[in-house]
Amino acid sequence: MYEFFSQISNFMSQPFINIGLDMRGIPILSAFVLGIVGALAPCQFTGNLGAIAYYGNQSIQKKTAWKEVFFFILGKIAVFSGLGILVWILGVEIKTSLTAYFPWFRKIVGPMFIIIGLFFLGLIKFHKTITLGSIPDRLQKKGNLGAFLMGVSFTLGFCPTMFVLFFITLMPMAMAVSYGTILPAIFAVGTSLPLIIAIFLIWYLGLGGRLLKKKGRRLGNIVQKATGLLMFVLGILDTITYWSL
Repeated sequence: MYEFFSQISNFMSQPFINIGLDMRGIPILSAFVLGIVGALAPCQFTGNLGAIAYYGNQSIQKKTAWKEVFFFILGKIAVFSGLGILVWILGVEIKTSLTAYFPWFRKIVGPMFIIIGLFFLGLIKFHKTITLGSIPDRLQKKGNLGAFLMGVSFTLGFCPTMFVLFFITLMPMAMAVSYGTILPAIFAVGTSLPLIIAIFLIWYLGLGGRLLKKKGRRLGNIVQKATGLLMFVLGILDTITYWSL
């Protein structure tokens, strides 16, 4: 399964890899393009699909979830910037010690998708009343903090591709320029580009919040169930891939 995701990733990311390497003379642009490549990496691919499904569903049924997406991206920026600072302070040795923990962080994403999917499908309940689209609020506290923590948890899943992109390609470039401290944040925004594009299209096409207003709750529930099924399937595939089942 991992090989399948890797083949898709390699096919989609190769043009961006070439562009990123060609732009090494412009570190900010190179960092952003490398982030786009990171968004297509096997360990980030399903995470991005899940985030698009979750926030896309929330945007269509309520209102365009720009605020939640902002805090989600902020969580990604916090992780990548924090890792960049650690590399800056502790040097190359930190890469070896961190590698042991990334696979465990990555394993959390699949079960999280399964739980969210089951909730959207109505197969699991919580004791308190929870409004539509608030699963991360219940699992990871509330509101903006929940979106921020979801961004953090999705980002902590590293795979060989992300490891090479961030530690081997991005960080040496960041340490070679005076403004290198901002490059991990630029990289983080690049990894969020698929989500940004999806939410932008919902906003641009005027779909934000229209489903419940125009079509009623019945159609809204169908979209919620479809989102739940998608996230459940993604969670199963992700768990099989990264738990080696």
